[in-house]
Amino acid sequence: MERKISIIGSGFASISAACYLAKEGNHVTVFEKNDTIGGRARQWKHKGFTFDMGPTWYWMPDVFERFFADFEKYPSQYYQLQKLSPAYSVYFGKEDLITIGDSLEKIYNTFEEIESGSSKALQKFITNAQNNYNIAIKDLVYRPGVSPLELVTPKTMTRLHQFINTIKKDVRKAFKNEKLVQILEFPVLFLGAKPSDTPSFYNFMNYADFGLGTWHPTNGMRSVIEGMHELAISLGVHFETRANIEKIESKNGKITGIIKNGDFISSDIVVSGADYHHTETLLEKSQRVYSENYWNKKIFAPSSLLFYVGFDKKIANVDHHTLFFDVPFDEHAEAIYDNPKWPEKPLFYASFPSKTDENLAPKGNEAGIFLIPLAPGIEDTEALRNEYFQKIISRFENLTNQSIKNNVIFKRSFCINDFINDYNSYKGNAYGLANTLLQTAFLRPKLKSKKVENLYFTGQLTVPGPGVPPSLISGKLVAELIKKNLTN
Repeated sequence: MERKISIIGSGFASISAACYLAKEGNHVTVFEKNDTIGGRARQWKHKGFTFDMGPTWYWMPDVFERFFADFEKYPSQYYQLQKLSPAYSVYFGKEDLITIGDSLEKIYNTFEEIESGSSKALQKFITNAQNNYNIAIKDLVYRPGVSPLELVTPKTMTRLHQFINTIKKDVRKAFKNEKLVQILEFPVLFLGAKPSDTPSFYNFMNYADFGLGTWHPTNGMRSVIEGMHELAISLGVHFETRANIEKIESKNGKITGIIKNGDFISSDIVVSGADYHHTETLLEKSQRVYSENYWNKKIFAPSSLLFYVGFDKKIANVDHHTLFFDVPFDEHAEAIYDNPKWPEKPLFYASFPSKTDENLAPKGNEAGIFLIPLAPGIEDTEALRNEYFQKIISRFENLTNQSIKNNVIFKRSFCINDFINDYNSYKGNAYGLANTLLQTAFLRPKLKSKKVENLYFTGQLTVPGPGVPPSLISGKLVAELIKKNLTN
């Protein structure tokens, strides 16, 4: 029996869900309020430059392969990948740079040069991380977060201590050099939490980093969305842009449809890949599962201040991905999680995709993306944005030993207010709900509403968590849950 399914939002999770649901013979329509599909994975093109406005890191290629394989396809049928060499570099001070290579052997050598004996410690650490990766990414994260028993397997039972200990404790026990410690703690930021709040088990992110490497899809991360869109169209999915969903309608506690731009769209099932908190505001108050107090108490992943900058020359002494850890990490983390405010000395990240992909900037020019992690919900003004641009560009010039301020052709900023306006993001968060111990698996907001029949959720505020690969998985999980509930 064909069912009419409406999906709110068109990010990775929504398109993933749409593909799986259409494959089962349902009539699926995806509604996107913005001009283009992709959710946060939009692109901005200006004066011959192209910028990914959202995700810029392509990690865990096996998750993408598994997604396309479910439809008897390969990623290479939709976009081309290039493994970055080096993967990325990290500045700790002027002319104080550590480069992470494109193979474990190169990384082991780098560690050993910095701290004698650390290569053996790293090999042991990565072996454990790989084992956790195989348990987590190939099994646990493909479970729908319905029951605590999902986490209980013969393999996880032998790793209970890794859910009690933290990444920070483990890393600092094995490595003494502060720079190596920060590099090993860095991937946890993709989970949206501090290393001191992240269970040891999540060291599988270190295997994703060092073991699987960092990749670049030709023409940017947008190519992945375009590939998924092409797949979805071939499966019969319909897409509508500039389609703002104003209300979710129900009768006797069961979904009847949605209100789109003032018009009623009849629906048997509604799946929201939009912000979870925002989606529940489209319901009557009595139909909301999670209160404002619930959301306010949750630990959210950071928001971001982003700059998209066109330069009239090539930028030297940086790689495609470059991190700037020349200021204290703990002070910045405190300004995000413990005492929300603008950090006095922000860490930041810079991406120059045109170093790898000449299509992304005019010849002889450079496309630059700069990102500062921020606490969600803090004040966001144009004056603050400009102040922090000057801060990081001045440091950038000093650390990389070059002048670039006078080579800026244009810049565009994107911050908390934009995340709220464009994505209805709770407090303007950029990455969803942090993956802390008490916000893992069955402890995250549910894929299925407990109060409205045939209302479902997907994306980075539910299982398995923040990031692009988890969003692909989230789409599959919600589609499987729908299928199961329909057949029962």
